[in-house]
Amino acid sequence: MKDKRSFFERLTGAVNPREIEEEDAVEERRLPIKGADKRKASEVKEESGPEEGELTVDVYQTPDDIIIKTIVAGVRPEDLDVSITRDMVTIRGSRQESSEVNDGDYFHKELYWGMFSRNILLPQEIDVDASEASEKHGLLILRLPKLDKSRQTKLKVRSS
Repeated sequence: MKDKRSFFERLTGAVNPREIEEEDAVEERRLPIKGADKRKASEVKEESGPEEGELTVDVYQTPDDIIIKTIVAGVRPEDLDVSITRDMVTIRGSRQESSEVNDGDYFHKELYWGMFSRNILLPQEIDVDASEASEKHGLLILRLPKLDKSRQTKLKVRSS
């Protein structure tokens, strides 16, 4: 089956709201819901807070590092929050839309505006203190040095 999402929806993981409404309608026809639980999925999503877009990422390794790349065009570096632990990276941020254009004046509106985040489970533990993040031309690059668990060192025992 062909993916009917726009290029940007596929790129960012965003979802077309019309498709969600259609899926909700199909789901409601399939599963009879009784009593107070008859709320739509969209109502539940609104109660749980604003929906976040999901960043797309490339994650690869070199002999010494794990590298994560993602597009954060339109986001100032100070508006990015990158949290790392030894085995996971979380990238959060927000793209703010300028209100220069009225909604009725758009022919196409596909860009994602608002909060976004991505959690990436790492395949190997990393050195949190030696990790680096850089951004250039909208491309965020995280360099995460791998921890070498097999590395050994000899300790000399001193007598006192």
